[in-house]
Amino acid sequence: MAEHVIEIRGLSKTFVTDAGEEVPVLDGLDLAVEKGEFVCILGPTGCGKTTMLRLLTGLETPSAGTVRVAGRSPGESEVPVGMVFQQNSLLPWRKVWRNVTFPLEMRGMPRNEARAAAMELLRLVHLEASAESFPYELSGGMQQRAAIARALAAGGDLLFMDEPFGALDEKTRIVLQSTILDLREERRMTVLFVTHNIEEALVLADRIVVLGRGRILTNETVAMPHPRDRFSEEFVKALVYLRAKNSGDKG
Repeated sequence: MAEHVIEIRGLSKTFVTDAGEEVPVLDGLDLAVEKGEFVCILGPTGCGKTTMLRLLTGLETPSAGTVRVAGRSPGESEVPVGMVFQQNSLLPWRKVWRNVTFPLEMRGMPRNEARAAAMELLRLVHLEASAESFPYELSGGMQQRAAIARALAAGGDLLFMDEPFGALDEKTRIVLQSTILDLREERRMTVLFVTHNIEEALVLADRIVVLGRGRILTNETVAMPHPRDRFSEEFVKALVYLRAKNSGDKG
C-alpha cells in the first residue's frame, strides 16, 4: 500500500471580512500525496493554492475537514518540512551559509556541524562559491538557490514551494526547475509545488492538481519521463489540454 505523506479530507476554509462577510476559499477538498511524489497545485490567482499550503503548515486552521502530514495534524507532525516562497525571505544580516544553518541552529546542532551541512547543501544548489556573500550581493536566481538550500536544511524529506520561481526571468526559472528536479531525484523528497504557470507544472510534476473556485477541477498523472522536451508533440498536447482545464473555472 502506498504511504501517504499528505492526506486532506473534506477540507474547507472560509475567511470572514471586517464587515462580517464570509468568503469561502476552499470547498470540500480531498487529496492524498504519496511519499516521493512531486505534485503541482495549479490554478489562477485567488483559487486557494496558497491557502492550502498555509493549512498544511499549520499557519491557518480549517473551517471544516482534516489535514494530516505523516498521519498527524500539521502542528503535531514529526516530519520536518522545508518551505520556499516566491520572495526568498532570507535574513539580510546573515551571510548565505549562515542563512542555511539557521534551521539547524534552531534544532541545536553545533555550529561546526551546521556549517559543514550548510556547505554541502550549497554545493547541491551550485552556490558554494557564494557562501560568504550577503543576500543583497546575489542575483534573484542565486537568492532562490540559497532559499532552497535553507529549506532543505529545515526539512529534507518534505518540501513545500509557493510560486518559488514566479518573480524570475525565464532563463533563470528554467535553470532552477532543472535544479529542483535534480535535488528531488537525489534526495527522494516529496514535493508540493504551487504555481499558476501551466508549462512549469507540466515540466516538473508527477501529478497536476488543478484548482478553481476552491475545488479540484482535475487531478492528472503526468506519464512523460524526465527530462521533458517542451517542444515535443506529447508535451504540447498536454499543455493545450491543461490550458483548457485551467480556464474552465477562474474563481
